Amino acid sequence: MPVNPQQALEDLNEEALLPNPVKVRDMLFHAKLAPEQSLELNRQFTEYQKHFGDALKLAKEILGKLA
Repeated sequence: MPVNPQQALEDLNEEALLPNPVKVRDMLFHAKLAPEQSLELNRQFTEYQKHFGDALKLAKEILGKLA
């Protein structure tokens, strides 16, 4: 089932939650993009994935200290 990018954006704005990179990747796969757009979004996605991982690591450290 494809994930709706508009819904993900609304969720992000309402709940301040980042969509899992797997869902973002699925959105990219289901989008009908020109090759140039696809390459650029893939570059941006790679950065998103890196920062998402960094944020999760930081959150685990903070929660570990609080626990």
